[in-house]
Amino acid sequence: MKGSWFQYVKGFVRVKLTKGDAEQFLNEALKNRLELWNLSFAAERKLVFYVAIPDYFRLRPLLRAVKGRTRILERHGLPFQMARLSRRKTFAFGMLGFVLALYLMSTLIWDVKAEGTATITKEQILAAARAEGVRPFQWSFRLPDTSDLAGRIAQRLPNATWVGVEKQGTRLGITVIESTRPEPSKLQGPRDLIASADAVITRIVAENGRPKVKRNDRVRKGDVLISGIVGEGERTQTVISKGEVRGLVWYEYKIASPLEREVKAYTGEEITRKYWLIGNRALQVTGYKAPTYELSDTRAEYKRLKLWRWTLPLGNGVEKEKEVVIQRESMTEAEAKSAGLAQARQELLAKCGEGAVIKAEKLLHEQTENGKVVINVLFEVEQSIALERPIIQYNVPPTSIEQGE
Repeated sequence: MKGSWFQYVKGFVRVKLTKGDAEQFLNEALKNRLELWNLSFAAERKLVFYVAIPDYFRLRPLLRAVKGRTRILERHGLPFQMARLSRRKTFAFGMLGFVLALYLMSTLIWDVKAEGTATITKEQILAAARAEGVRPFQWSFRLPDTSDLAGRIAQRLPNATWVGVEKQGTRLGITVIESTRPEPSKLQGPRDLIASADAVITRIVAENGRPKVKRNDRVRKGDVLISGIVGEGERTQTVISKGEVRGLVWYEYKIASPLEREVKAYTGEEITRKYWLIGNRALQVTGYKAPTYELSDTRAEYKRLKLWRWTLPLGNGVEKEKEVVIQRESMTEAEAKSAGLAQARQELLAKCGEGAVIKAEKLLHEQTENGKVVINVLFEVEQSIALERPIIQYNVPPTSIEQGE
């Protein structure tokens, strides 16, 4: 029973029976239904026990009956704590003030975090929140319910589809999901689709306009593929031609690939320098007497100290300088030829645009001279060959203008 909250509230003492018969005293306490616990015998067979404060004052008649005397060894419980605090008013008021200040600080909003989107910036979200009274060091009990607050913020952000507000302790988080809108398209005038190069048609799909060629037709640069003039006679009108036209185009490349190439390699030697960051300046602290390399590759990593969400103007950095040597590697004619063709293919596909595919390649000429393999190769590429060309109208009947995609 010792230490239970009920006994702690009432208060209890540890008492030693210094005079009198212990056995007779216990019998009298049992008759009067006194609550004693943790009974033990100290030196010289002196009885030691715990008793609650109300029962302690009932011990006097029993002590007179057995001609006994007691001495209090220990005092425990809330009444004694309050008595001690009453003698230390400054400490008591300080503790009360600390608890009160801690409670008040826990009811403040210390930090407001917002997650922006592609078109709605973090600053716009925080500005909308401030307009609704959400700001750091604001009393949380003065704010409306999070669902109502989210609705009010959403009204101030026209491009927002959904706004979520979540309160976690003294932090308030705002999440915004923006609505997806189609990109505004520009008005376009009537146009034809013409060939951007000499080619053989492999695919033609006309979404709008009148196709002028068909598959396997040979066209020259500038020929009309899909015409923007449709109809006949008085019903002729101009439209915006749309569609996909792909064709086979031939490119002749002259490639000179060297039989030797320079390769950068690391020797394994490196220098490490450490820095202290103070504001925008770096103070070097190690690596002063390091050797210098003729060729080197340097990589640095810097870290700033952080205190909660604040980034301090202090930090450290490590810079590693690795020694580099240039080595020459010899290649066979086949390896040089393969490397040259690979580079030519990469450049050609980048030039022909998205979706281009090399269908075939034919070696026209090959020779080795001055430490290089020189080859002439013909590439056959399937690519998009449609090119827009505006229709200049003079006496063309009514025009049908459509909104471009």
